[in-house]
Amino acid sequence: MILNELEDVVRTEIEELHKFFVDWFTGMVDTDSFDEGFLARFDSDFLFVSPAGIILTLKELSSKIRNTHHTYENFHISIRKVKLQRVLDNEIIATYEEWQRNGVTSIASDNGRVATVVFKKTEPLRWLHVHETMISEYSKSRTF
Repeated sequence: MILNELEDVVRTEIEELHKFFVDWFTGMVDTDSFDEGFLARFDSDFLFVSPAGIILTLKELSSKIRNTHHTYENFHISIRKVKLQRVLDNEIIATYEEWQRNGVTSIASDNGRVATVVFKKTEPLRWLHVHETMISEYSKSRTF
């Protein structure tokens, strides 16, 4: 696969998962959609590092997300700056920005995060690891 095509596949996967999050949190999808819309995308060994530095397994993260169905109003996520960082034999490492509006569980309801994701290089891609870091007001004005 050509690098540009692979980046498009990665971007689409990131955008589709985050669309599911918006639909889930705002109640636009039924609870029956959780396994297909969320769980099916992840490797069983998946780990998530939250912006607060908390490490969650897939089981822990899915429990938290499952319990937040239809708890947000007017929630929106915008994905920006998707970039492939490394393409290895079995994994793909990418970064992206996630911008949220009207979030409930974040310190600021409107916030941005930089995320690093590791995908298992399968068809379809499988999420192996995500590490998010908040974009603060301080970091917007600094280069290092």
